[in-house]
Amino acid sequence: MKRAIPVLVLSVAGLIPVWRYEPSTGTTAAPTPAPTPAPSVSASSGTASGTVVKGSTVTTEKGPVQVEVTFDGDTITAVRMLQQPNHPQTAAAVPQLIAETLDAQSADIDTVSGATVTSGGYRTSLQAALDAKGA
Repeated sequence: MKRAIPVLVLSVAGLIPVWRYEPSTGTTAAPTPAPTPAPSVSASSGTASGTVVKGSTVTTEKGPVQVEVTFDGDTITAVRMLQQPNHPQTAAAVPQLIAETLDAQSADIDTVSGATVTSGGYRTSLQAALDAKGA
């Protein structure tokens, strides 16, 4: 009987984090009405900022991922996330993925530890944008 009270208290204390757990849902960007099956090239190819190409929307188990790539000729000058999962690991991984893309100038980049699913979706959308540009 002396052990029953501490066991009960510790069991309840161990269950509190489980009861308070909230899984991530949704995305940080506004949802699109329908995912685009193929990449599309925007009409801003003659601007000072270069050609802007959107990658396809990739549906992952964490949420949709879509990138927008800005080119100056064949050089990638900027990458912007249009859609990404609303998850702490994703928020931390996006700057690293973008930096690696700008260094590598391709979709041949490393997966960010802790954001494996998002990294895969990012690479797929990025490759679709590169294919659409013809780079």
